[in-house]
Amino acid sequence: MTTIYSFPAISADNARVLILGSMPGKASLQAGQYYAHPRNQFWPILGELVGAGPTLDYVERTRVLTSAGIALWDVLKSCYRSSSLDADIDKSSIIVNDFAAFFAGHPHIRQVFFNGATAEQAFRRYVLPDIDAEDLVLQRLPSTSPAHAAMSYQQKLQSWQSIRNL
Repeated sequence: MTTIYSFPAISADNARVLILGSMPGKASLQAGQYYAHPRNQFWPILGELVGAGPTLDYVERTRVLTSAGIALWDVLKSCYRSSSLDADIDKSSIIVNDFAAFFAGHPHIRQVFFNGATAEQAFRRYVLPDIDAEDLVLQRLPSTSPAHAAMSYQQKLQSWQSIRNL
């Protein structure tokens, strides 16, 4: 297994919302972009919600996100993983990102949304005990990954509407 590393956060100082994934998949790591797998529904959903759709180039999508007060990051900074599946993350290898510093630099964030169960579970287990989360609203959203086929696009979009209730 190889050690993989997440990307820096995409954020602006005035961010009010943080969307967290677990760790980029292989397509994202190869492209150097969040949610680069062509069947991942993240960008189509964010396109409908805030205008950061896949028809825009990546830099423009991220600019639209930050303009909407949304920051994007992953819970894990690094780990061993043999595939793109979260289930293949070697839990003993997990190193989390520095959330104490992130929240100190982004004092307006009040809502944290998790893109799937793994991101939420990792945050609650490895991050939450070490930060002051008293003012944070934490909410899991259905994973936009193509591996999460139990829900339709429309069902996911409906759930993701909650990020618009800033």
